[in-house]
Amino acid sequence: MVRYLIFVLVMALCATVPATAQTRSDESFDNELSYGINFNSNAGLIGGVFLRSSYYKRDRLYQFWAVELVEVKHPKERQIYSVRSGETFVRGKQNYMFVVRPQYGGEYVLFKKAAESGVQVNAVGAAGPSFGLMVPYYVRYSVGNQGFDDIRTVRYDPNTLLLENIYGSSGVFTGLNETNVNMGVHFKAGLSFEYGRYHESITGIEVGFLVEQFFKKPIIIPEARNSNTFTSVYLNLYYGRRK
Repeated sequence: MVRYLIFVLVMALCATVPATAQTRSDESFDNELSYGINFNSNAGLIGGVFLRSSYYKRDRLYQFWAVELVEVKHPKERQIYSVRSGETFVRGKQNYMFVVRPQYGGEYVLFKKAAESGVQVNAVGAAGPSFGLMVPYYVRYSVGNQGFDDIRTVRYDPNTLLLENIYGSSGVFTGLNETNVNMGVHFKAGLSFEYGRYHESITGIEVGFLVEQFFKKPIIIPEARNSNTFTSVYLNLYYGRRK
């Protein structure tokens, strides 16, 4: 009788091990690589792009490394039209500001989804340094006289340039070789909602808020109030694969 019970117990354990392994395989992943676009309240139509790599830590908890590249605009930025060309430029702007944000953070699964379909809800938190790239703002400017226009690309100085002689912005690439770096730190928290089969592609959105503090005040529009601290709400649309 005892031998029979031992035999039954061993067979039950053997049957349970594969089932448990299958459950762990279906409901978790070892790593995930995702990328997407960022929208935030401190930028224009599209704020920037990001790349993230997540790793399994323990049940329901994942850690990740990420990097974001976003543009930060001054709240007072307004596009105006050139009276000479009809093109646009930002009145009073001295610098573009782009921010590179390396991040380390974690994701906690609040609501799991079924292995084959459904929506999973995660709480997300991350922090890291901020590299503020201050790129000088250049415009196309007429310095002509005697009835003809001599249009040159010059760094915009609202104190010396006449608005009526500006033809438009010359684009961000003009001043890249004069970029200065302003260091800071940031923290973000949010929720992500993702859909996809385990071990296959996923899509999702992440919404949350971000706080960023720079050690030196970044000057975007000299004539307006500039601050060391930036706060924003954001929305990330992402796509990725896990294994």
